[in-house]
Amino acid sequence: MVVPYEGQSFSTLRSECRQGGRLFEDPLFPAADRSLFYEDNRIGRVTWKRPKELCTEPHLFVDGLSAHDLHQGQLGNCWFVAACSSLASRDTLWQKVIPDWKDQEWDEQKPDSYAGIFHFRFWRFGDWVDVVVDDRLPTVNDQLVYGHSNDPNEFWSALVEKAYAKMFGCYEALDGGNTADALVDFTGGVSEPVDLLESGSQEADPEKRNDLFDRVLKVHTRGGLISCSIRVTDASEMEARLDCGLVKGHAYAVTDVRRVRLGSGLIAFFKSEKLDMIRMRNPWGQREWNGPWSDSSEEWQKVSKSEREKMGVTVADDGEFWMTFDDFLPYFTDLILCRLINTSYLSFHKTWDEAVVRGSWSRNDNPLSNRAGGCLNNKLSYLQNPQYVLDVWKAEDELLVCLQQRDRRATLREGRGQNLAVGFDIQRVELNRGYRMHTAQQKVAGSVFINSRSVFLRMELKEGRYVIIPTTFDPGLEGEFLLRVFSDIPSNCRELTVHQPPKTCWSGMCGYPSLVTMVHVHQANGLAGQDSNGVSDPYVIIRCEGHKVTSPVHKDTKSPIFDTKGLFYRKKGNQTISIEVYNHNPLKDSFLGQVTLKAEPGPLQQHTVHLKDKGNNRANDLPGTLTVSLVTSNELIGI
Repeated sequence: MVVPYEGQSFSTLRSECRQGGRLFEDPLFPAADRSLFYEDNRIGRVTWKRPKELCTEPHLFVDGLSAHDLHQGQLGNCWFVAACSSLASRDTLWQKVIPDWKDQEWDEQKPDSYAGIFHFRFWRFGDWVDVVVDDRLPTVNDQLVYGHSNDPNEFWSALVEKAYAKMFGCYEALDGGNTADALVDFTGGVSEPVDLLESGSQEADPEKRNDLFDRVLKVHTRGGLISCSIRVTDASEMEARLDCGLVKGHAYAVTDVRRVRLGSGLIAFFKSEKLDMIRMRNPWGQREWNGPWSDSSEEWQKVSKSEREKMGVTVADDGEFWMTFDDFLPYFTDLILCRLINTSYLSFHKTWDEAVVRGSWSRNDNPLSNRAGGCLNNKLSYLQNPQYVLDVWKAEDELLVCLQQRDRRATLREGRGQNLAVGFDIQRVELNRGYRMHTAQQKVAGSVFINSRSVFLRMELKEGRYVIIPTTFDPGLEGEFLLRVFSDIPSNCRELTVHQPPKTCWSGMCGYPSLVTMVHVHQANGLAGQDSNGVSDPYVIIRCEGHKVTSPVHKDTKSPIFDTKGLFYRKKGNQTISIEVYNHNPLKDSFLGQVTLKAEPGPLQQHTVHLKDKGNNRANDLPGTLTVSLVTSNELIGI
């Protein structure tokens, strides 16, 4: 579904302008300084002109759309221009951002149909937003002030930039930003930042280097967008040019990634000697890499003419150049991989299930209603944050989690444009957890905390139930967020909102819990080997007052690490809890032993007990021991 930005309907506004014989003038983003700056005018006198006043034959596109169309203007938004360069290389993506482009193009046969209005679409906080703009563009001395194209008759890049600036309040709001955010806005994908300094020395470790290149190649071949940059250590290094031609503190668009075959002819084909290469573009449209494999270097003689043509190798100072991945790694420090997560079950590629939930951090004086508890450093309030439970159904499942806060860049004019420092933790909880956590459990993963618009984490989790806790770093801060979870099998991700079992009209008749007990079965040792190979496929069942929790099956072991938890709200404090161990078989499961334990209110207690038989033989010991922890509270919100 596409949402019209600020309620402006492109089709309605264009029809009104055509019927009235006038060109559109956008009241929400007028041709005035307040659309350029959120503070003071830093350029001087600006004249707003329509494309017809700047050239004789304006077009959205001249000879198609290309990464070479874009040039950065008098604005520090190389991050945005780099993202546009990446977008320009993907037809299916830019046609989503520039919808119905043929219908929007100037029609020389019907000049009266032109209404001076365009619309573009961006993915914002879970929705595709349709942004309308008029075609008045800021100029000085008849030259566009901001982003522009190589061809003076082409205006798609300037108009897309204007629509993006409108969404953030003014052009100046785009001065300095994050390429990862723009890539997400153009695609609805998920951006994964890769710190090339922290992720290990790929240069020294060939395996790490190959794994990283395979990841980059996979994102590119599956339609994702990529950007890279060289980090600066202080302000004096910003946009400093290195001897090799690269620029520090500057966002580059990655426009191609491939393994290039060296040599020519059948011998080269069968020998299959290949080089890992990456192509980049400087948004300035000049200043290229001048090292090995630069545009006119002799290394290109190692590649056949047909291969060079297929790669689009040109000798021109157009800002686009090739490097080997081995040359890339010593210079670049940051890589952004914007993945287009495939959720189509009709695809040949890996398919993900996506769960999307919206939430907010909000203050409340009542601890049970407060949802702005801060990070884990704030032990008393941490678990007051929003909590989201999900299930992992496979033994080892890869999970992608992205937490995005609502962008505050549009509120720069009011002085509230700084993002919050946000992150999230993931804790492994009881298999039947259905109410909010009140004591911290086993943290298994967590993101960094950073004041960027989104944080991302890719991890593998074993089968079980987990709770994601999105937080701000400091307590008491308010804001909205979007949580996206991608898994192999639907995770049933949902918010935990209730603290304890609700009282109903049946509670008086059937009773209401007075105790809550958490049972944690850690492991078993020395179980009987009932299968033909001398081991078993054990699992446990925890039973309490007619409720049960069953662990996953552990294959071929007599000493399984169960690490299984169950949570029970109890009406009968004197009733014992039983834990049964079974061996899984194709036809019928067989009994391995059981233990029964009392669970009285008190602190956490751990027991290692021998397995017993069942029924009248309960006194008989069976092979193996079970290690179990229990904690019981009189407070139903005590665990």
